[in-house]
Amino acid sequence: MASHRRPKQPGRTRASVLTATAAAAVAMSTNSAYADPAPDRDKRGVQAEIDRLHEEAAEATEKYNGAEERADELQEQVDRIQDSVARGQDELNDLRNALGSAATAQYRSGGLDPSVQLLLSSDPDDYLERASALDQLSGKQVAALERIQDKQQSLEQQRDSAAEKLDDLAETREELEDQKKKVQGKLSEAQKLLNTLTEEERQERLEREQRASRASNERAELGTPGNEAPPPTGRASSAYEAATTRAGMPYAWGAEGPNSFDCSGLIYWAYKQAGITVPRTSQGQSSAGTRINSMSDLRVGDLVILRNDLGHVGFYAGNGQMLHAPYPGTSIRYESISGSGMPFMWGVRI
Repeated sequence: MASHRRPKQPGRTRASVLTATAAAAVAMSTNSAYADPAPDRDKRGVQAEIDRLHEEAAEATEKYNGAEERADELQEQVDRIQDSVARGQDELNDLRNALGSAATAQYRSGGLDPSVQLLLSSDPDDYLERASALDQLSGKQVAALERIQDKQQSLEQQRDSAAEKLDDLAETREELEDQKKKVQGKLSEAQKLLNTLTEEERQERLEREQRASRASNERAELGTPGNEAPPPTGRASSAYEAATTRAGMPYAWGAEGPNSFDCSGLIYWAYKQAGITVPRTSQGQSSAGTRINSMSDLRVGDLVILRNDLGHVGFYAGNGQMLHAPYPGTSIRYESISGSGMPFMWGVRI
């Protein structure tokens, strides 16, 4: 039997991503067109502004992820409704054809009763309102007509629902495009500021990132960074172990693996490897399990929710450390929660 699913809407275009390698190349590149000749320029201020823009890009990324997740859900709902409508229309046509066959037989056996002509009209609802005419119909004909009426009403409701979902989908796609532009805008601003740094300043910045990566790699080689917290169990253990294999891979906005990630994308991918689907965004993941209010009660493998807007997430790695994808231009690494500059909100045990 042929499928009645309508063709899917054209797939969304994935936003291009900025990998750590690309960011390092930008940081190392020289561009005299953007050079700032002022000798007393506040280097710390520029560096802080670059970091701020990267954090804002990461924040906009989570909003982009949320809009993308909603768009996917709405598209699935629209597809299901349209598929149901297509099947329902086939059923309605079958009912009408059966009624038409009965009318044809009646005509051949002695003429078509005027009441049966009404049965085959384009508006059976109008016919049903004519109660006096029902006396002229057989019980089977009445039942068939009522089924047609019910099916028409059901299809109309489903079409209305699909129209509403399509309107919501259009609005969500507009939001998706808006957040995409915000991310790209923040990254573009950060790149321009990177280009204003001197070669020495860019080298210092690159070395800072390399030191953080080396320290993270050393922790990874030693195993779990701390043993004061209970080890992970069950699903959390499998997800956390999967995440540890991604250490050193680049942050990329909107990415969910397997070779680049944003913060919530790492969690989403890791739990997929454990056979579990969790929400795609840090906000969704913040309520995906049992809340752990105190950092001292965290177990290795619990989720760590950071920032007042719940805009960042990582895996607790023990000893006050987390494994996370920090922001554009960095790589997945172990890092102190207290030293991240982002307030701890709560943990989540899945």
